[in-house]
Amino acid sequence: MSLQSRIANHGDNSSRLDDSHLVSGYRVKLLEEIDLAEMSTLSLHERRARLERVLGHIISREGPVLSTAERAQLVRRVVDEALGLGVLEPLLEDASITEIMVNGPEHVYVERSGRLERLHHVRFTSHEQLMQTIERIVSTVNRRVDESTPMVDARLKTGERVNVIIPPLSLTGPILTIRRFPRAYALHEMVALGSLDEHMVMLLSSLVRASFNIIVSGATGSGKTTLLNALSGLVPEHERIVTIEDSAELQLQQSHVITLESRPANVEGNGQITIRDLVRNSLRMRPDRIIVGEVRGGETLDMLQAMSTGHDGSLATVHANNVDDALTRLQTLASMSDVDIPFAALHDQINSAVDVLVQLTRFADGSRRISEIAVLDSHGRDEYRLVSLARFDAGPMGADGRVPGHFTHLPLPPRAAERLRMRGEAIPAAFGVAQYEEQLAIREAR
Repeated sequence: MSLQSRIANHGDNSSRLDDSHLVSGYRVKLLEEIDLAEMSTLSLHERRARLERVLGHIISREGPVLSTAERAQLVRRVVDEALGLGVLEPLLEDASITEIMVNGPEHVYVERSGRLERLHHVRFTSHEQLMQTIERIVSTVNRRVDESTPMVDARLKTGERVNVIIPPLSLTGPILTIRRFPRAYALHEMVALGSLDEHMVMLLSSLVRASFNIIVSGATGSGKTTLLNALSGLVPEHERIVTIEDSAELQLQQSHVITLESRPANVEGNGQITIRDLVRNSLRMRPDRIIVGEVRGGETLDMLQAMSTGHDGSLATVHANNVDDALTRLQTLASMSDVDIPFAALHDQINSAVDVLVQLTRFADGSRRISEIAVLDSHGRDEYRLVSLARFDAGPMGADGRVPGHFTHLPLPPRAAERLRMRGEAIPAAFGVAQYEEQLAIREAR
């Protein structure tokens, strides 16, 4: 049966173009009629327009008779296969999707509003088609994926982060994970989403403007990068900012921003530039503030040293489940440096460098909130003393599937309050210091 007949013999409109073999057949015909050498000189928009015109001529010449909507659907699917990422293209255009997870050819999941859902209508026709899509992605960044290199990180030109792992490491087939480029939110927009309240916005704004060193901690997918971007937007316009990331995601609006991005090794294993290399180099660039997308290794020590030696107001994120764990993790990561420093000295370094920790949590209903803001109020080699300034007190999930709760505000310790005053920043009324000494005495008595 011809391609035309097979399309014409489908039943209802929703299923007439579901046969992936038909799309593959037209893709072959399309590629037979185009000059690939000529296409390579065109922009992506021009290539897509050219392919759509040529495919339109093929369909007009060979049939079948299709409605305007069906013709547009067929053209879109064939061109996506020939030029883009096939069945993933519509998902990449859906702004509500924050993560795309492909677990082998037949299982595609997405994350929307913090919740996972399986897309039963989206699948690859075969292992080979999925591998072709993966190879198309990694080839754009001069990487390869095969049995000798079965695990790859990459980034699409539009900013999405990509992770690939294939057999023999994956026993369920090729696994492709695409994390969408996060939309930049201002703090007041995050208030509307329930991530924090107006009192916390005033507090964080004062802390950033007063050049407190801030560590944002949280689990994967808790919104660390989103909050880091929002906090970065509070840095005064006249300051020189250097951002350092594995994949450039921060979208700062200030005019004096230097964006640095690490580089993996090439296929020969050469040319790697690490976050640590970039942190060290940034110190020679006369930054007012250094912003590190995430510390996860020996660069933590360099970051802490920068924070405690004149680069006040710097920001970074770290993976941790609460603010206490964040301090422990910073100390562990700093110890991974090739510099042999006793743990006690690292303790001193963290007390000297870190001023504020902001913990993010993703709750059972998919919501992301600031669960705690705490000041590190210890000195030298003293035990860490964290003073909570704000926290989210969550209740049990309701019948509507949402996690209720409220934000609680607590007074600033005197040293932090005095630092804000010296920098000309007002202390938000919700965080006044009047009751601090009394609370401290109660806590020490326990």
